[in-house]
Amino acid sequence: MGRKSKVESDFQGKLIKELEQRFPGCIVLKNDPNYLQGIPDLMVLYKDHWAALECKRDEEERKHPRPNQEHYVGLMNEMSFASFIYPEIKEDVISELEHAFRA
Repeated sequence: MGRKSKVESDFQGKLIKELEQRFPGCIVLKNDPNYLQGIPDLMVLYKDHWAALECKRDEEERKHPRPNQEHYVGLMNEMSFASFIYPEIKEDVISELEHAFRA
């Protein structure tokens, strides 16, 4: 498994800061990609809710997920909330996350 691209790492860092601002008091955890292949990059814990987010650098990278990513995003979305996220759809995903955290 290769290192993340700088573009994806920069996006992920900015996303974490935005999540912490939009959901005061949340905890954002970065998952270890070497522990469980395909597990989403981020876990967001907020009040009595949680979400998993798989960061991609752009829509093109989203079209080619790594092994098991589709499986874990789908499974975790059935449990609570999970989604792929990349700059072009960031606002839509965060809006969906806000709705899920209100439920």
